[in-house]
Amino acid sequence: MVKIRLKRMGQKKAPFYRIVVSDSRSPRDGKFIEEIGTYDPNTDPSQFKVNEELAKKWLANGAQPTEVVAKIFKAAGIEK
Repeated sequence: MVKIRLKRMGQKKAPFYRIVVSDSRSPRDGKFIEEIGTYDPNTDPSQFKVNEELAKKWLANGAQPTEVVAKIFKAAGIEK
């Protein structure tokens, strides 16, 4: 099963995330298929950048977003 989820980057206590498409069996920060955006919760308000074309392509191909990624997509105006 393919999932769209967050890959944690950044230093201790200062997380920065990349939104990636990966196999659900691979570890959180492990191998991924494609990177489709970024998410920075440290800023106020938190910032995100999403490549809409790639996100829509993967959603159309049946990739399942995690809860947090689904909220980011909703804020970016990307619907299934």
